[in-house]
Amino acid sequence: MAIRNVRLETDEILRKKSRAVEVVDDKLRELIDDMIETMHKYDGVGLAAPQVGVLKRVVVIDLYDDHGPYVLINPEIIKEKGEQEVDEGCLSFPNKFAKVIRPEEVTVIALDRDGKEFKLKGKGLLAQAIAHEVDHLNGVLFVDLMIPGTLEVITPEK
Repeated sequence: MAIRNVRLETDEILRKKSRAVEVVDDKLRELIDDMIETMHKYDGVGLAAPQVGVLKRVVVIDLYDDHGPYVLINPEIIKEKGEQEVDEGCLSFPNKFAKVIRPEEVTVIALDRDGKEFKLKGKGLLAQAIAHEVDHLNGVLFVDLMIPGTLEVITPEK
C-alpha cells in the first residue's frame, strides 16, 4: 500500500468525467487500498479516484465508525430524499470550507471490491459524503455548489 499524491484545486483532472470501471482486478484493489490509506493519512471522510490522478469511477468513504471504509465502484445515485445544509471541505482544497446543500438521504448502487453489486442507503454525513464523491466522478467540485459568501479559508497553526 502507498500514499498517493492528492491533486489540488487547480489540477484540471478534477474537472474531467471519470470512466466506468470495466474489470475489478488486483490492480484496481491496489488503487482502492492506496486510496483508503491516503484518505486516512489526511483525515478525510471520502476520496474519489480523480483526486489521486486516476479517471476511474471509484470512491472510498470512511465515517470512522464500526462499519469501516466503504468502497463504491461505478456508484450511481438512484434516489435522493430531503435536503441538508452542511459545512463541507475537500482534500483537494486544503483548509477551505463552505456551506453546501446536499440530500439528507441517498440510495446508491455500486460494485464492491470484489465486483459484486450492492445497494447502500446513506443518511446525514454518509449521504453527504456519497453525493460529494459521486460529484467528483463527474468533474463537479463542492465550490461549484457552495452557498455564495460562505467560503472560509482556515490558516493552519504553525
